Amino acid sequence: MHIPDGYISPQTAGGLWAIMVPIWYTAGYKVKKTLSARQAPLVAIAAAFAFVIMMFNIPLPGGTTGHAVGGTIIAIIIGPWAAVIAISVALAIQALFFGDGGILELGANCFNIGFILPVTGYYIYKLLSRGSADGSTRRLFAAGIGAYAGLNLAALVTALEFGLQGELFTAADGSALYSPYGISVAVPAMMIPHLAVAGVVEAVITALILAYLARSNPATLHSYDEARAAASGRFELKPLLVGMALLLVCVPLGLLATGTAWGEWGAQEIEADVGYTPEGMERYSGLWGGVLPDYAFPEADEADAGGEPAGFVSVAGVRESAPAYLISGVVGLSLVGGAAWLSARLLTRKKERHG
Repeated sequence: MHIPDGYISPQTAGGLWAIMVPIWYTAGYKVKKTLSARQAPLVAIAAAFAFVIMMFNIPLPGGTTGHAVGGTIIAIIIGPWAAVIAISVALAIQALFFGDGGILELGANCFNIGFILPVTGYYIYKLLSRGSADGSTRRLFAAGIGAYAGLNLAALVTALEFGLQGELFTAADGSALYSPYGISVAVPAMMIPHLAVAGVVEAVITALILAYLARSNPATLHSYDEARAAASGRFELKPLLVGMALLLVCVPLGLLATGTAWGEWGAQEIEADVGYTPEGMERYSGLWGGVLPDYAFPEADEADAGGEPAGFVSVAGVRESAPAYLISGVVGLSLVGGAAWLSARLLTRKKERHG
């Protein structure tokens, strides 16, 4: 669901940037009121988790790929508004350093993935789990349903943003200026794989993490509620850090899923599919490729055609550098975690002084 540059018009992208500015402001205001400085590491770990989990691509129907986000479990742990900040930080690092998602479209990606997903998932979870005990089956199902609904609503909004481009922005000859896929194509192409596979994966991951934390570190689940957090004792960061380290080691497994996420193709692939490159897409695509484009070293594509270079894995004819992917994961986790921690500390610093 990472929209690349050139897929939506500057008007649409600018409008979504304008929507996100007050959302980020509100999120910062809410975080100041609900989180304490000692919870800043949780925000950093949550943002790093979102970044790493999005590196695990899974095959979807139709030959495309997708990934989980973890938005609902993040919102359960640190609250929906802190989740908006954490996931937005992860998306910004992805775009700036790895070219994953467009710079112009960052506002759209943050709206879809960083706002709709965690906020929807969280409030559905709260509604369905009201009155249930920690770790209860009802609470686990509530988390899974919230995660499933949040991811699929985000996918639907993304599909509508894609589909409306072909309806609203066309050249004089009737060809699309940006995404060439109308609503009748974009919605089923996006929703079928998300409803059938990606949403289920998101739900299962969310429920499993919630069950684990309810048993091993229940105070973490109350970090958003300061009164209950005080009554439940101090949450432990060590299990979360160990889990992040294990997840990071497994990052190269994300290369096993071949193909590209729907709607994230390059201009040449679009031309091969529809017969032309939309004018606006040609103008804006590739504005910024990132420091480590596509989580790989720039020289990785310069390998000789005569054989596989050392450190590369070949899956269904696609060559990817597992070491480069792992290093990108380490770099990204460090950048995202550091930026999210700094953001949380700055937002809670004034509260700490008055505490």
